[in-house]
Amino acid sequence: MGRRSFGFLYRSRNFLSKTPREKGRPSPAKFLKEFEVGEKVVIDVEPSVRRGMPHRRYQGKVGVVVGRRGDAYLVDVRLGGKTKHLIVLPVHIKRHSG
Repeated sequence: MGRRSFGFLYRSRNFLSKTPREKGRPSPAKFLKEFEVGEKVVIDVEPSVRRGMPHRRYQGKVGVVVGRRGDAYLVDVRLGGKTKHLIVLPVHIKRHSG
């Protein structure tokens, strides 16, 4: 009997699904969004873009933008009493409204 796979996308079937209305690639404006350092953002993964995608454990988490790294942003997220440093493309984050 084979060994079960526990890859990066393990248990992400519903999380990475889109409704028929949402299907397709996002608009170019989503890739070009600008964020300021110190701004609060929510990690909202765009399933159709695998590049710069954070792990599913960070979905819905609120973080703070601390800098840029190329086209991506450095985002600090508190998780389990620790601060995690994520490198995330702008298509996978949105402004926090709260």
